Amino acid sequence: MFFLEDGFRAFTGGVLEKLLARTTGSLLKSITFGVVTTTVMQSSSLVSVITISFLSAGLIGLAAGIGIIFGANLGTTTGAWLIAGLGLKVNISAYAMPMLAFAIILVFQKSKSLKGVGYVLAGLGLLFLGIHHMKVGFETFRETIDLTQFALTGYLGLFVFTLVGVAATVIMQSSHATLVLIITALSVGQISYENALALAIGANVGTTITAIIGAMSANFMGKRLAAAHLIFNVTTGLIAIVFISQIVWVVDEIAVGVGIRGDDFTLKLAVFHTVFNAIGVLVMVPFVQNLVNLLEKVIPAKVPQLVEPKFLNDSTIEFPETLVTAVRNETLYLYENALEIIAHGLSLHRRIIHSDQDLEAYIENDREVMDLDIDEVYPIRVKYLYSAIVAFMSRAQSEVPPEFASSIYDLRTAAQNIVQSLKDVKHLSKNMAVYVDSDNEAIRREYNEFRLKIATVLRLIHRLREGDERVDIYDIDDMALEAGQDNSISDGTLDRLIRSGEITAIMATSAMNDHVYAENIVRLLAETGRLLFRETESADRDAQELLRFDEDEREALSEADDDNAENRKESTAEPA
Repeated sequence: MFFLEDGFRAFTGGVLEKLLARTTGSLLKSITFGVVTTTVMQSSSLVSVITISFLSAGLIGLAAGIGIIFGANLGTTTGAWLIAGLGLKVNISAYAMPMLAFAIILVFQKSKSLKGVGYVLAGLGLLFLGIHHMKVGFETFRETIDLTQFALTGYLGLFVFTLVGVAATVIMQSSHATLVLIITALSVGQISYENALALAIGANVGTTITAIIGAMSANFMGKRLAAAHLIFNVTTGLIAIVFISQIVWVVDEIAVGVGIRGDDFTLKLAVFHTVFNAIGVLVMVPFVQNLVNLLEKVIPAKVPQLVEPKFLNDSTIEFPETLVTAVRNETLYLYENALEIIAHGLSLHRRIIHSDQDLEAYIENDREVMDLDIDEVYPIRVKYLYSAIVAFMSRAQSEVPPEFASSIYDLRTAAQNIVQSLKDVKHLSKNMAVYVDSDNEAIRREYNEFRLKIATVLRLIHRLREGDERVDIYDIDDMALEAGQDNSISDGTLDRLIRSGEITAIMATSAMNDHVYAENIVRLLAETGRLLFRETESADRDAQELLRFDEDEREALSEADDDNAENRKESTAEPA
């Protein structure tokens, strides 16, 4: 399922959508597509799994998927005709190894399309191989199973043998394999014609298990389709059981019409299999939209819990001071949501960052790699909230007095920094996940240093927010100034590690690239902390701005202090 979905997803926006659009544009086309593909592949289970993949990848709609399933049930009847009429048994495992061999080659190609083909081949090859091994496993017991001991007549026999057919197909994951056994047993007189019909009905119902298992790893759309498959096959089976006498009469009439002998029960079984599946399709087609509506209600889409604004309100625009406070609180809320993702992207727990535990010692001994898909959580936890903040500030900035406009601008910058630092963490986390648990101590130290620097600034921001007297705004400024200093590139450590062979060239390249990300994250977060947690009152803020020096200003001030001290010495040495 994973290989098939990844493979089909590689073709989004390309040929596959056009092909599917042409072949599944209507219910009739979808049914035809299902009939043709199942006839070619000789496996309705395989077509069901592939259709779930199409649906999960967003390539087709639910109604089209249901149409393909209907067609697959009709298409699978051709297997009974091939077995009964020509005595052929398609060994699908013969295709598995070539598929897997080509898949291995293709997935390593640069072309997205070739990779997609490779993943599709891998998925199909593994499925073919799996079905083959399940058949072989079951066939091992064929000689020891005597179905005549279950011979029953009437509705009791009908229900019992239907359940046997369901069980056999669930075990083998293939109605085709079950039909092979049924037709073989019928041809040698192991089972009666009446019991064989019941087994065929059971096989039709049991084949849904493959789609159900496949849907377990699919999204809600795949689960809906598996449910539709189950509903259709169970309904078809019930119709066949209730109207068994009438369907048998129709089969006899067709057999006479096409020249099938009255005692050729294997071919009559193939006719029966086709007739009751066709009846099921004719009965269910008018209710496809009703089925879609039912499934959408019973299996609702998993709506992501978008993080929405908590403090923004248009009414605050009329009150500038309240507006600034609301925007600041919302930006803090954005930071809280981003903090969790940033921490997990570094494979760290927030509780460790917020504690008084020795960060350096903890990180040195911590080798846990956290599994987090930032691309998945970012739109839900951050993107929507950030967009709302930007939209609100854009409206508000033209309404507030000039003396408050700079505060709004600073908060916008803080929000931008939060989002940008998160994007940098996404890039950094890729190699972080590889090297945090590496057996190479040298490269692990490098990445632990990145973790330590970022975790330290996060801890400073937390303490500043909590009003901890151990830190102040100048500690944040120092972190920003030191972001690009004291690293293994500037002091030559990385170069020494490469020359000594302690790390490979690939490791070194990764470390050099990630140095940039780590330093940028520290700088952005430090600036965010300064913008969010300095005093918002204009007078205090101006005072803080006057007291805040950059590195050049501090050096100049230090030189001025030295000159003044020297002048004072000289003046005291001269006579009055």
